[in-house]
Amino acid sequence: MLEQLTIRDFRNLAALDLDIDPAGLAVVGNNGHGKTNLLEAIAYLRLLRSWRGARDADVVRFGAPAFHVRARLCAPAAAQAVSVGYERAGKRKRATLDGVEQPRLSDALGALPSVCFSPADVSLIAGGPGERRRFLDVSLALTSRQYLNALQQYRAALLRRNATLRELQRTGRTTASAAANAAVWEPALCEHGAVLIAARRTWTAHHAEPFATLCAAIGETLPSTMRYHSAAAEGDDEGLSAMLATMFEAQRSQELRRGVTLVGPHRDDLQLLLGGRDLRTFGSAGQQRTAAIALRMRESATVHAVLGAPPLLLLDDPFAELDVQRSTAILSLLAVTGVGQVILVVPRDEDIPLAFTALPRTRMQAGALS
Repeated sequence: MLEQLTIRDFRNLAALDLDIDPAGLAVVGNNGHGKTNLLEAIAYLRLLRSWRGARDADVVRFGAPAFHVRARLCAPAAAQAVSVGYERAGKRKRATLDGVEQPRLSDALGALPSVCFSPADVSLIAGGPGERRRFLDVSLALTSRQYLNALQQYRAALLRRNATLRELQRTGRTTASAAANAAVWEPALCEHGAVLIAARRTWTAHHAEPFATLCAAIGETLPSTMRYHSAAAEGDDEGLSAMLATMFEAQRSQELRRGVTLVGPHRDDLQLLLGGRDLRTFGSAGQQRTAAIALRMRESATVHAVLGAPPLLLLDDPFAELDVQRSTAILSLLAVTGVGQVILVVPRDEDIPLAFTALPRTRMQAGALS
């Protein structure tokens, strides 16, 4: 899918021009020399932002005015070329597809379908609910335009309602007219929030059993459970909007006092349990890592189902901190589900799994490849 990659001034990568083999590429190099930065630049062409949570200004190479990432693609990608650039001075980001600048950045989202596996993924399990909501939002927004539109509309209404609540809290207004000012944004929150909740719980119901099967196949002996937790998730999809409206009304007086919206899909969670106990609290490091990899495999399956082919796999030393038995099981599962093109980065040659030893190999040192 990825034929050629050009990177300019992205983190420590001053200038990289790569022709990518159809099978992919293995990059070997010591830590701190830019291997993960390479994956981050590639992933940027899917998310249009850093998957590591960095601001755009912070990924521009020190002393450079801008960064630019460009790729030439082939089927099953929808576009033949995608590029993204950000200018530090004007704080302007631009994205093009096949040479045409997109009027909205969201029009270029998902141009290079990819899924990244990284040791940092443990935050999906060990982190707070926001980490798991973001996982759901990325998985669904990049595979469903309806979800993406609902997410954008919900976030915009939530931003305005919270700004209104903060202002009312600052001025000490809790009257009926103040409540009416906050309620203005609730119809949009109910309409679009219902779409988010319905899609999230449908995804969770569809992937819960495969998630449990993957965890068991990787090596977990206790049963794994995945479920969507929401105060509004009970009942059928048709009643979600009305249920949200009832919740907003019930919480409005408290929200006026606290200056923030307390209910809605932005407060929900994807709960992950092992043996009936919360993995976030009671899971070991290995168990949390296993669950994180299983989640990424379900994300890959989601993209595969929409794309009709495996996404580009970005593997950032993916089996660090895992024993040989679990690593072997994961590789076997990946082989069964189908592996397309792979970009693998590891610190040493011996860290390349047997399944990927045939990949063309290059070395990275101080942001340069040889």
